[in-house]
Amino acid sequence: MAQDIVPIELGLPQGDLVTLWAPRWREDGEEWEAFLGHEEDLYAFPDTAHLAAFVRTAEDHDLIDHPAWNHVPALTVGELMPAEAHQYDLVGVPELVAEEPDTWTIGELAEIVSIIRSLADVCELDEVHEILDSADGFAVLDQGTYPFTGREGEKLWTELAKTVVDKWDDLLDALDSVVTVPEVTGPELDKATEELAAFQAEQEAAEAEDADEDTEAEAEAEEDEAPTGFWAEVGIDPIKIITDGSEYYTLRCYLDDKPIFLGADGKIDVATSTRALAKYLAVGDLADNDLAQVSTWEEVAAKATDGSLDLTVDEDNTYVLQGLAEDLGEGVDAVDPVQLDLAVELLTDAAEWAGDDSVATALGQSESLGWLVSFILTPDPNRLAPSPPFDTESAAWAKLVQDFEDRLQTR
Repeated sequence: MAQDIVPIELGLPQGDLVTLWAPRWREDGEEWEAFLGHEEDLYAFPDTAHLAAFVRTAEDHDLIDHPAWNHVPALTVGELMPAEAHQYDLVGVPELVAEEPDTWTIGELAEIVSIIRSLADVCELDEVHEILDSADGFAVLDQGTYPFTGREGEKLWTELAKTVVDKWDDLLDALDSVVTVPEVTGPELDKATEELAAFQAEQEAAEAEDADEDTEAEAEAEEDEAPTGFWAEVGIDPIKIITDGSEYYTLRCYLDDKPIFLGADGKIDVATSTRALAKYLAVGDLADNDLAQVSTWEEVAAKATDGSLDLTVDEDNTYVLQGLAEDLGEGVDAVDPVQLDLAVELLTDAAEWAGDDSVATALGQSESLGWLVSFILTPDPNRLAPSPPFDTESAAWAKLVQDFEDRLQTR
């Protein structure tokens, strides 16, 4: 995994506290994981000003020997602000499990349980592991919604929720028992507090400016919202997919923001040319095809039958998967973010349409691939850049692409 030190926020009974987490890294042939702390204490702070003042002055803690630590004392308060993806509301878990086990609920719970497991490992909290191991559902959260479907899945979720109701306070108490808030005073804290106030003021000003720009953009969109061209009118798009050595063409639309592909049962019907796709649309048996359920499908079928269907693909609907695994293996600077963004869109759409959570799981920011992809697609100078090697991330991406290619059936 990339050698990063990540600011995180933990929602605990004593409040929202910030600290630093070093996800697993290898050094001298061994695997390590750590949090900011010392011996049995986990250090956490009420805000990033106190965290910044501490890391700029402290000389004795468990992260001091981390290969990336020398970069941390020079970080600004803004750079030490935990990203939304690394804010874990542990206290809110009982409310979370009271919801239906949909993709978002399970995804958020999986992230929280993952960081709790890491805390329990590093702080040697056997009681926390025992609580999480007492319900089988905690072990399969990373598989998404599938384990929680049907009668057995409902039973699994109910058991998990009951464990939270009965034992979550004990788990929080165990975590609280190792949290220490070091006293930070002096000029460094004064300086960091001023930095925090300036950063928050800048953020508020930027949010206000973004809101104004969004309002203007919405107004312009309303003026230009009338669709143009046949495909815009029917709400279906031809798409082109370029993989290693092959080109494929198919159709996709969005219905209530959910993707629907030309195909059925998780298999996407594709052709190797627009001409072959037009022929398939004209003479193929598409009665059971998912797109046949779209209200405008008959208009597409009519044009395909009379030979007037134009299958020209827009640039925004051209997806190049070829070479991305190798580029990811070389690192951040080798990857075209536009190509990657489109590829992520395609893989995510196809998996969502097929009811497969594996892509969402692999691209979650708690996974090394998800963290690397997120850094490339949403560059932020306030985040430490992932560090090589990226062999694991490259292999994980190649697996997602292979799974996607296995969905394609040539017509």
